[in-house]
Amino acid sequence: MGREIKLCLVYRDMWQSSGKYMPRVDQLVRVAEPIIDMGCFARVETNGGGFEQINLLYGENPNRSVRAWTTPFNEAGIQTQMLERGLNGIRMSPVPADVRKLMFKVKKKQGTDIARSFDGLNYAPNLENSFTFAREAGMIAQACLCITYSKLHTVDYFVKLADQLVELGAEEICLKDMAGVGRPVSIGKIVKGIRERHPDILIQYHGHSTPGFSIVSSLEAARNGADIIDVGMEPLSWGTGHADLLTVHAMLKDAGFTLPDINMKAYMQARSLSQEFMDDFLGYYINQRNRYMNSLLIGPGLPGGMMGSLMADLEKNVQSLNKWLTKRDKESVDQEQLLIKLFDEVEYIWPKLGYPPLVTPYSQYVKNTALMNVLQMIKGRERWSMIDENTWNMLIGKAGKLPGPLGEEILAIANKQDREFFYGNPQDLYPDELELFAGKMEEKGWDFGEDDEELMEYAMHPPQYEDYKSGKAKERFLEDLEKRKAAKNGHSSVATPAASGTAAPTPKQMRVTVDGQAYEVSIDYPQSNEAGSQTAKTESSPKSPDTSGGEGILSPLEGKFFLTKDNSEEAIKVGDKISSGQTIGYIEAMKVYNAVAADKSGTVEAIVAKVGEEVEEDDVLIKIK
Repeated sequence: MGREIKLCLVYRDMWQSSGKYMPRVDQLVRVAEPIIDMGCFARVETNGGGFEQINLLYGENPNRSVRAWTTPFNEAGIQTQMLERGLNGIRMSPVPADVRKLMFKVKKKQGTDIARSFDGLNYAPNLENSFTFAREAGMIAQACLCITYSKLHTVDYFVKLADQLVELGAEEICLKDMAGVGRPVSIGKIVKGIRERHPDILIQYHGHSTPGFSIVSSLEAARNGADIIDVGMEPLSWGTGHADLLTVHAMLKDAGFTLPDINMKAYMQARSLSQEFMDDFLGYYINQRNRYMNSLLIGPGLPGGMMGSLMADLEKNVQSLNKWLTKRDKESVDQEQLLIKLFDEVEYIWPKLGYPPLVTPYSQYVKNTALMNVLQMIKGRERWSMIDENTWNMLIGKAGKLPGPLGEEILAIANKQDREFFYGNPQDLYPDELELFAGKMEEKGWDFGEDDEELMEYAMHPPQYEDYKSGKAKERFLEDLEKRKAAKNGHSSVATPAASGTAAPTPKQMRVTVDGQAYEVSIDYPQSNEAGSQTAKTESSPKSPDTSGGEGILSPLEGKFFLTKDNSEEAIKVGDKISSGQTIGYIEAMKVYNAVAADKSGTVEAIVAKVGEEVEEDDVLIKIK
């Protein structure tokens, strides 16, 4: 009998790496039994990452989902694990320490056994709180090495990083190969190095299959001492997901390892149910490109978990770019052309941004910067003319220390914009907030929930939680789902734009049935280009830049306009003097705030754009004289 290898089904990540949503709680409970009956899994990844936000976005309570979903595995003796983002907890931005601490307590009470924690920069000190809070809550503290490939990210680099994480309190180590770009031989050497230094620590390998290395990497990891291999399963294995259970199982058995047999009847039941969930509604949010493997990603190294949002962004950006090009009688581009330009640009700028591992959220920041560079250069503008504020926070140290030095171009821009670099503990920048949110909940008459889970949810995801409580999230989701179904079936959208010069449609009630359950939905028709809205600005009457009475500062891209990005900033107002290069506001696009710099100096005469509303590229934001 060969050495035993255990398997973990990353059911949560399978969905997140393919599309936007996870199954609903009723669906998760249904699929739990056949997953258990397969008899081959020691662990199942049930929650974490975007699980909470996804539930809130379609109007479901994530706390009820986690409790119901983990219970069958708890009862069957299968360990459950979650993914958490260190300083960012289970959201995309940094989280106060008291909220993070409560999160671990809540997740353990809800039935989650293992906290898989990663820092997107591989900055070990950011994870010390995660290990402490997890152990205090009774969870197993697992630390991730975010695997990437560069001249800095060597075998020795990762082995020494594991040493740091163990010293800070990690009880297990996971090689998180989020883009699948780890070279198999190097993966084996990393595992061997950790095993030699820490003979008793559990090592788990997690690899996405996008460029095709992960199946060999799984074998190399096992041969060199890994204890558990993460797998996906049909219909969501391979592509931007993970190597398939059946393939990994057969490969490891042939290599002489001992693994439990797979109950194929239960496998087919779980496979069938997952397909049923896709046919119900989840498939409408899965880009088919994410079902394919793509060796072009070896170069840029973009991770599987963000490819869904990337393709959605590209679709919108192609439309916006071609609108701009058409107005100027220039040749349009297609999505494939833009994708290749983006891949090339990511490769070019990544070293200049300090080699941040391309994992959430920093993969999004690098991708967004690369995409803005590509779009600006197509329009004849300079590279680096749009760097969003989230990316700047990463660059100046507010998220921790970058692996490599910044390029001279970035340092020059930072100096020109008077950016101050931060060298302290990033957690200190985000003071405790539980009391603040507890007070808000008391004012609203909201219950804190079992084990304060609703308080944790509100403090972790304030806007999404408010939309969930108000019912807006459910309405938006059902509207968008009906729109997508109609489009796929070749019908017109639920509503059509009002003709130019006529009144907009009046709100109406609509009865929508999803998976056999009927909902009464109130639909109005906001004048917005935002995805999921019922009306779009018509091409026949585009907005013209209004520069009467002063010179206009124009929007450099489509998105929502804001004067400030948080309460710490003071908004410009009429009468203020501004100078060229000064930030006058922000456009929220691609999940980040993009600073808009004045291209001329003067006195603010009028603020034309409305705060929080959609603007198009070249719309006038403010007028100066």
